[in-house]
Amino acid sequence: MHVVIRTYYGKGTKALFDAGEQHKAELQRLMRTVEGLVSYTLVRDGQGGYSVTVCKEKRALRQSRKKAVEFLSKHAPGKNLAAMHIYEGKVIAHVQ
Repeated sequence: MHVVIRTYYGKGTKALFDAGEQHKAELQRLMRTVEGLVSYTLVRDGQGGYSVTVCKEKRALRQSRKKAVEFLSKHAPGKNLAAMHIYEGKVIAHVQ
């Protein structure tokens, strides 16, 4: 399995998380179409937030990113985000 964590803080962050919250059911449906998705989580914290995506294969991480971009272009068009930090790697232990 592979995981990517994206942290979002600064410009445009509020619009991103507002869109995720307002259209949560649609976002969940869209992410469920990612073949090989294990889990997707979008978290708002006091300063911004982060997403955690776990997939069976690295290829699915790329597909999940495309779906997220598709969602944002529909629900938060023209919102430029401040630079995000990306942490990506291969899972060495996973418990459900």
